[in-house]
Amino acid sequence: MLNLLPLVCFVPLAAALILTVGGRRMPEPLAAVLGVGSIGLAALLAAMVGVAFFTSPLQGGAITYPLWTWMQVGNYAPVFALRLDALSLIMLGVITGVGFCIHLFAVWYMRGDAGFARFFAYMNAFVASMLFLVLADDLMFLYLGWEGVGLFSYLLIGFWFRDPANGLAARKAFIVTRIGDTALLLGLLLLYREFGTLDIQSVLELASQAWTVGNPTATLACLLILGGAVGKSAQLPLQTWLPDAMAGPTPVSALIHAATMVTAGVYLVVRLHPLYELSPVALASVGIIGAATLLLAGFAALVQTDIKRILAYSTMSQIGYMFLAAGVGAYESAMFHLMTHAFFKALLFLSAGSVILALHHEQDIFRMGGLSRRMPWVFACMLVGTLALTAFPFTSGFFSKEAILHHAYASGHLGLWWAGVFGALLTALYSFRLIFVVFFGAPRTNAAGESSTPAGAPFSHQLPLGILFVLALVGGFIHLPPGDVLPAHVDVDIGFAARLPVIVSLAGIALAWLLFVRLPQIPAALATQRATAWLGHWWRSAWGFDWLYDRVLVRPFVWLTRVNRDDVVDPLIGFVAVGANQVGALVAVTQNGRMRYYAAVAGLGVCALIAILALQ
Repeated sequence: MLNLLPLVCFVPLAAALILTVGGRRMPEPLAAVLGVGSIGLAALLAAMVGVAFFTSPLQGGAITYPLWTWMQVGNYAPVFALRLDALSLIMLGVITGVGFCIHLFAVWYMRGDAGFARFFAYMNAFVASMLFLVLADDLMFLYLGWEGVGLFSYLLIGFWFRDPANGLAARKAFIVTRIGDTALLLGLLLLYREFGTLDIQSVLELASQAWTVGNPTATLACLLILGGAVGKSAQLPLQTWLPDAMAGPTPVSALIHAATMVTAGVYLVVRLHPLYELSPVALASVGIIGAATLLLAGFAALVQTDIKRILAYSTMSQIGYMFLAAGVGAYESAMFHLMTHAFFKALLFLSAGSVILALHHEQDIFRMGGLSRRMPWVFACMLVGTLALTAFPFTSGFFSKEAILHHAYASGHLGLWWAGVFGALLTALYSFRLIFVVFFGAPRTNAAGESSTPAGAPFSHQLPLGILFVLALVGGFIHLPPGDVLPAHVDVDIGFAARLPVIVSLAGIALAWLLFVRLPQIPAALATQRATAWLGHWWRSAWGFDWLYDRVLVRPFVWLTRVNRDDVVDPLIGFVAVGANQVGALVAVTQNGRMRYYAAVAGLGVCALIAILALQ
């Protein structure tokens, strides 16, 4: 069964190629079968591989499946090989399992779109890239998948490219993540310079032998790699692309920004955690960045009015929890929350997509209202996803977030623990703000009053929501596969500190009910008072990061391009061209067609050669 591992990657890739060749000529049902069927087959193969992993005695808890040698440059011969261990198996299940649900939902959501086949070609290629990323046994192979994910996310975010705003959002995501990718590439080059290989296991072993804790080179390498992780996972200071990426179709938001791409940075840090344990500075930076991001995103989500942007900031915040977990050494908890987050956040995005379509592409939550009575199934899905997001007791998110905060407190990182506790309050407040505004009260528009549970393709709409509904409820009872890659968190009794996050979360739900159901005039007054309105505007504009980057980086660069419109390098290139023409003209004079002249020149050349040889 383990020999099926390569097929998990290549089946979606083959389907993407067929869909690309077929293009618009391919009938929509056939494109749906190829797009969804290939991911479903990959999920089935991944399940079979997972069963074989648990039942087969594997040395070291891992298996490596070589594919081919990419190149041979001196002693460097990178091998494209797939590695299956506890960590990659978790990612394999999330990518293919949750990805299948999202693909199936997309059949209903994207029906009738002129780019239907193109959409699934991009989606399948993205999944294949993500699978190569998480299964790669070599950092160069990982980087190939990393860049593939970036490319296809650009194509998916800007899928409806005829709208200039969508193209701008796609370019922004591509450019901002490229900054992180450049840092990652530099970090990989530094590792290669030090160890002469990019094989992951070899690098980790050689680093532990060559570097002591606190080694400056280890710190530099880890910080550069962290730069790549921060970019892909939308953490400070490269978080600005994620909210704008909601311009893509909702299934894209569910796949890329809930279950796969934004978790790549977490996976990378956890995969290379032995390196980070050699650099306390870099490891502490991971936790601090996560804590700062989860708080910043929580405040920003409090004042958003677009339903998808609220979920985007929620994603940013939850990824922050994963970074916080990795930063305090709770790698198992980080991956646990990555898995449960994929369940409930995909459910939330798909439910939001149902609401958006039912309201004729309306995304402003304050133009909704009263939808619980007209869309009871979608409301139930949204409510369960939100309860899991807020870590309501015994939902999937409760177990994973509790594990993170438990480890943070038990390991003595009290500052990060307090940030996580306060983040739990913010999460409950902004999440139930969305629930109460969208699904309770009276309809605020005619579209909201006339909405109903979407129809048209009940199987492709209801089934994925049902699967994710169950996983969001009971996914916390899924045990991660054992393995040395994921050292377990500390298990000590921390008393009242273990219950405080739950109490705070419940208090946040109660406060949301008070502010947005019982006393909605309070937040309305805060939004109009001069003393507080500026704060809401600041948070709504993502704390002004876009404004800052525009003035510090974008505008100076644009100014330089205008000043250097003619490009100072052009005259130098022109001088080379003119010089070559002049030399050519001088040489052309010697070509006069006279045989005596040619014989004389040849004779002089022979004499010159003889003289040179004689002088030596």
